[in-house]
Amino acid sequence: MSGRTHPRACPERTCVGCRERAAKSDLLRAVAVEGVVVPDPRGTLPGRGAYVHPVLVCVDLAVRRRAFSRALRARGPLDAAEIRVRVEQAAP
Repeated sequence: MSGRTHPRACPERTCVGCRERAAKSDLLRAVAVEGVVVPDPRGTLPGRGAYVHPVLVCVDLAVRRRAFSRALRARGPLDAAEIRVRVEQAAP
């Protein structure tokens, strides 16, 4: 190495379920659309996003703690059925 190259920092986010920090690429972004939490795997949907590990344990923790509503700054409860189905389909 010439001494001029620096390793690139990987952006990190916090999982709303387990509250652990992880690389942004390891987490699934979720966005609130009309009272429903929808997955945003490409990260292109407008609005505030919340990140969660793509495992059922973290999704269930987030739902039980009402973390999606808090992280997405939504008024009232949000339906997280779509994100749960997405995680179930991705599991081997």
